[in-house]
Amino acid sequence: MTVSHDIVVLGGGGAGLRAAIAVAEADPGLNVAIVSKVYPMRSHTVSAEGGAAAVAGADDSLDEHAYDTVSGGDWLCDQDAVEAFVAEAPRELLRLEHWGCPWSRKPDGHIAVRAFGGMRKLRTWFAADKTGFHLLHTLFQTTLSYRDVVRYDEWFATTLLVDEGRVRGLVAVELATGRVETILAGAVIVCTGGCGRVFPFTTNANIKTGDGMALAYRAGAPLKDMEFVQYHPTGLPFTGILITEATRAEGGWLLNKDGYRYLQDYDLGTPTPEPRLRSMELGPRDRLSQAFVHEMEKGRTIDSPYGPVVHLDLRHLGAEVIDTKLPFVRELCRDYEHIDPVTDLVPVRPVVHYMMGGVHTDIHGATPMPGLYAAGEVACVSINGANRLGSNSLPELLVFGARAGRAAAEFVAANPPGPDDAALAQGRDEERRIERMLARAADGGERIADVRVDMQHTLEEAAGIYRDGRTLGAAVEKMHELRERFARASIDDHSRTFNTELTAQLELSAMLDVAETIVTSALRREESRGAHQRTDFPARDDRRYLAHSLIRREPDGRGRVELLPVTITRWPPGERVYGR
Repeated sequence: MTVSHDIVVLGGGGAGLRAAIAVAEADPGLNVAIVSKVYPMRSHTVSAEGGAAAVAGADDSLDEHAYDTVSGGDWLCDQDAVEAFVAEAPRELLRLEHWGCPWSRKPDGHIAVRAFGGMRKLRTWFAADKTGFHLLHTLFQTTLSYRDVVRYDEWFATTLLVDEGRVRGLVAVELATGRVETILAGAVIVCTGGCGRVFPFTTNANIKTGDGMALAYRAGAPLKDMEFVQYHPTGLPFTGILITEATRAEGGWLLNKDGYRYLQDYDLGTPTPEPRLRSMELGPRDRLSQAFVHEMEKGRTIDSPYGPVVHLDLRHLGAEVIDTKLPFVRELCRDYEHIDPVTDLVPVRPVVHYMMGGVHTDIHGATPMPGLYAAGEVACVSINGANRLGSNSLPELLVFGARAGRAAAEFVAANPPGPDDAALAQGRDEERRIERMLARAADGGERIADVRVDMQHTLEEAAGIYRDGRTLGAAVEKMHELRERFARASIDDHSRTFNTELTAQLELSAMLDVAETIVTSALRREESRGAHQRTDFPARDDRRYLAHSLIRREPDGRGRVELLPVTITRWPPGERVYGR
């Protein structure tokens, strides 16, 4: 079957909903569709806990927010994008307030703000520790007021349709029925989130499998800075569930096995000893995760059934602070660790959390392919550089979701799509491919679960907190082997109703593509910068690598990496310093 819309938004999370609203606001006459493999309120934005950064206080400024972001990103951020971001973030958060988002407040009624890692000022707006839930709920309710926004809930996109270089829509499978549909569009905005599930231990939900990155990559769009994978320093053992940075913003401590605040022994970029003792737990995420590795190597971590951990100590905060500002953290600790942070130490360890890299876009969310836009974690604009500062990601969804929506609306108005014949033919080819996948008999050969586990462990070993050229080179070749094994894999379930095996097979295909871009890009960057730490190239090298890595898919399926200069407007590269 075939349907047509002016614009299709792929992904129903924060960036996708904000993009759809922006399209509807820009041109009420446009017909917009949101295609999401989960019901929008189950999108991963809902799990964000800590808050959203935007200048709010008289003691803060846009320049300070921009500098913190650029410095925190180890000077790999495009500064024109950062300046646009910090200028528009306060307006977006205030707009959410008007739409009904219940921001936490001070006793005098003003918006409350908290500290966050790498931020020199209090500028992180929050809604207790359920910020993502309230933000997503507000956006979702707002989309319901626009009649021309149509939703395809629980549809899985399998390919983008491209005619003479222009993206013309996509093909998607309805998970409830197995029905394959060609969805034509004048433009597509990809907002599918990140790809943390390529690693075995992550804060990311099971849906974060890099689908949108892989779709854009296969269609011909380059991916940017894929080597930069952020570890969050505080995830729960076994589950990987995030314990928000807000716990440390409220005064939590990280302790090694001796009960010692070990971060005071490491260079986190704070200039003097006294602020260091006050704010060392709010150092940037990359350096805190690296400090954990050093503590582990020194034998100062605590053994657990799920690997080494350290302790997060919140006991001195007291029940009132925890129940008022961190109620969800207390709930998570009780439900998943059977401990109470009011009285017990919380075991934590670094865990894959966020992709700084993604689909290459300009500051309007446009990719190099006409008709294709991207926003949110799936995209790399780049405001996050080599290391994202906590609480910048939620306003990024809003600012660049809105920008992508407006840009796509302008593009469609100025460039009416031509004949549909080529796109429809591609749609029929894709439908036949999916039919073959469902019909293929299980032959007792490769299992997709085995390929997925091998991929995840390869990524963890080669592209973890520390990397080296030998291991990365071996991982690149391993990814080609895994791709060959995947081509021989089959599934047992040939039904059409909620066929989770088919979904897992489609997701694994995307993850293999994304995993290969990560290790290939990491091998190419022979320096250490932010979250990319090469033990064989331990220094930052601005002469050779003050540049983004762009990886494009070659006809043989392998990735080719080239470099793109970073945009510098006002802040030349310098030392990363926090706490001033």
